[in-house]
Amino acid sequence: ETVLKAMTLSAIRRYQKNGGAKAHFNISCNFSPSCSEFTHQAITKYGLVKGLFIGVKRIRRCNNPDCVTVKSDPLP
Repeated sequence: ETVLKAMTLSAIRRYQKNGGAKAHFNISCNFSPSCSEFTHQAITKYGLVKGLFIGVKRIRRCNNPDCVTVKSDPLP
């Protein structure tokens, strides 16, 4: 898991460095920290499998077009 975890974390950082959701999908995250940062933190704290599960759950709640303010939603 260590190699896969490192590769996944590296891929998230590359995604962030290259513009994140705004650059790749032309959307903005409704939460702070961003979904990619939240997922990075979750993987770091809980490991690859559980961290990805937590991150995907967060991503599924994001990008509500009716959201007018960014909500604080830190990692539990």
